[in-house]
Amino acid sequence: MNETPRGGRTATSIRVLLAEDQGMMRGALALLLGMEEDIEVVAQLSSGDAIVDAVLDHRPDVALLDIELPGISGLDAAAELRERAPDCRVLILTTFGRPGYLRRAMEAGAAGFLVKDGPVEELAAAIRRVLAGETVVDPALAAAALSAGPNPLTARECDVLKASVDGATVADIAGRLHLSESTVRNYLSSAIGKTGTRNRTEAVREARQQGWL
Repeated sequence: MNETPRGGRTATSIRVLLAEDQGMMRGALALLLGMEEDIEVVAQLSSGDAIVDAVLDHRPDVALLDIELPGISGLDAAAELRERAPDCRVLILTTFGRPGYLRRAMEAGAAGFLVKDGPVEELAAAIRRVLAGETVVDPALAAAALSAGPNPLTARECDVLKASVDGATVADIAGRLHLSESTVRNYLSSAIGKTGTRNRTEAVREARQQGWL
C-alpha cells in the first residue's frame, strides 16, 4: 500500500482511497486525480482484502473501488464498508459495465458506478457529487440494468457456481461449502436451468457475463 502525504493540501480537500489491482492504471488515476486542486489520494491499494482496514486507518471521504480485485471483490468490500465505515462514500469504477454488477453495487450501498473509459474530469466530478450526497451511475449502464431484470439465481446457487470453477468436482464443491453432494447437484441443475445453458461451465460463463457472480 502506498500513502500520499497531505502536504500542500487544504483542509477541505476530498480524501480519496483508490483500490485498483493494475499498477499502471492505479498510478495513472492517482496522478490525474491528484492534479485536481480539491482532491487528495490518501491511499492506493492493489488488494481487496486491504480495503476495509485502510479505510478505517485513513478515513477517506470517498473510496474508489475496482470490482475484480485479489482477495475480496470491490462489491464485497463496499458491503462491509457500509457496516463499518458508513461515512465513507463508495464509488465503483470498473472495466466491466455489466447490469448485474450495477445492481449488486447498489445493494451493497455504493453511491456510484462508472466504467473506466470515461475522461478523468467526469470521474473527479462524480467524486464531488457522491460526497455531496448524490448517486452517480453511468446512464447507459443504468438503462441496461433496467432492461436486464434482476438476478434469477439464489445466493446459494451463486455460491455453488463460484465454487465450481477450475474443474472442481461435485465432491470438492460439497466439501468447500459444507453441503451434501446431492444438494450441490440440485443447485447446479437449478442454476443451469435459470441461465438457459447446457452445463455448469456455460452457466458460470453466463452468470459472470451478466455480473451475477
